[in-house]
Amino acid sequence: MSTSAQIGVSGLAVMGRNLARNFARNGYTVALHNRTASRTHDLIKEFGHEGDFVPTESAEDFVAALERPRRLMIMVKAGAPTDAVIQEFARLLEPGDMIIDGGNAHFADTRRRERELRERGIHFVGTGVSGGEEGALHGPSIMPGGSTESYASLGPMLEKISAKAKDGAPCVTHVGPDGAGHFVKMVHNGIEYADMQLIGEAYQLLRDVAGRTPAQIAEIFRTWNTGRLDSYLIEITAEVLSHVDAATGAPFVDVVLDQAEQKGTGRWTVQIALDLGVPVSGIAEAVFARSLSGHAALREASRGLAGPRPAPMGEAEAAAFADRVEQALYASKIVSYTQGFHEIAAGSEEYGWHIDLGKVASIWRGGCIIRAAFLDRIRAAYDARADLPSLLSDKTFAQEIADAQDDWREVLVAATRQGVPAPGFAAALAYYDALRAERLPAALTQGQRDFFGAHTYRRTDRAGSYHTLWGGDRSEVEA
Repeated sequence: MSTSAQIGVSGLAVMGRNLARNFARNGYTVALHNRTASRTHDLIKEFGHEGDFVPTESAEDFVAALERPRRLMIMVKAGAPTDAVIQEFARLLEPGDMIIDGGNAHFADTRRRERELRERGIHFVGTGVSGGEEGALHGPSIMPGGSTESYASLGPMLEKISAKAKDGAPCVTHVGPDGAGHFVKMVHNGIEYADMQLIGEAYQLLRDVAGRTPAQIAEIFRTWNTGRLDSYLIEITAEVLSHVDAATGAPFVDVVLDQAEQKGTGRWTVQIALDLGVPVSGIAEAVFARSLSGHAALREASRGLAGPRPAPMGEAEAAAFADRVEQALYASKIVSYTQGFHEIAAGSEEYGWHIDLGKVASIWRGGCIIRAAFLDRIRAAYDARADLPSLLSDKTFAQEIADAQDDWREVLVAATRQGVPAPGFAAALAYYDALRAERLPAALTQGQRDFFGAHTYRRTDRAGSYHTLWGGDRSEVEA
């Protein structure tokens, strides 16, 4: 077996197959491996003309086909299957070689794997890949972690196969050490959950309150996609809403069961945010909304509960309402990105990753699911001020929310009065109002905690921690 391949891909399901083709299309010789050899043969038969492939059937032949330092990308199911594949290949590798995990691994697993392989002299590169099967083939957004040495060897290859932003910049950067890449990919997916929930709420409000049909709403979204909401998710929303089911002639969205599934990265985003003490209420509401949608029996039992039913508006009123929904959607979207970037910053500080938030925004401008025009402005905001506490601290974004908030509030009033759930819009506005509040009820909460658990409290007028003797004369003692 000649050592001719510059990179190898093991795991040739849709994502792995398309990444292998992407490497080959960009001039790299690619070694192929799959536990089921027929997938390897099928790829060669169907796409072998696209570039130089080296098909292999065993782990030994696969590793032997790679030039040094060996670059071996695994695209297998997260968890135990990933560990099993790593162990299978690691025994065959030498110091300086690298294993690249392009799956949706939990960042804590990536940190463990990177540490274990580092002790053996092997680089482990946990790499977030976003863009779905089309992105994998034509150019994804890529979020690699790992050592600087591994990026020096692998980075130019990833930059070549990645998506390119409108200014030509490759949508890939060395995010940081060990699990940083998979952490950023996790938060990307959390923002994606929030984005999709907000779009769903906008759709439901336009349909139930404004009385628009799916086809009419598709046109509204197409119009929005020419302005500040320009994004991949807005674009595909218009396509989905305009689609008509061939079997029934009904709008496609009406024949799809209203139960949204999830693979886990959104949940991870919320769970880790809780561990870090970072409020990501918009992302959490999106996760809970998907969860609630799946409780069919509970929803069926509750449909008779008291409450208002939507009464569609007249034509002029509906048109004005659609404009207000656009404002609410845009303002809520800013908040969801604010929360996501806050979590990335907190994770970076907790684990010593030194993640550049401006570069994260930059590589999300193309290829990935949440790619959007306003990421250029997010990048510019962080480039101008690396220590920006929040996107809401940026003057431009703050002004846009100030301009949108009256309509944002009116949309939520209409949703509440007509009984249309809008938890994403509501959570985003509550977060905004909590940040700008002079005082929060947390003072009362801390007083309650001191009453029943002697948890102490701090005062506004002097330093130190205190406890009130609630059961006696209620005198205060310094803790």
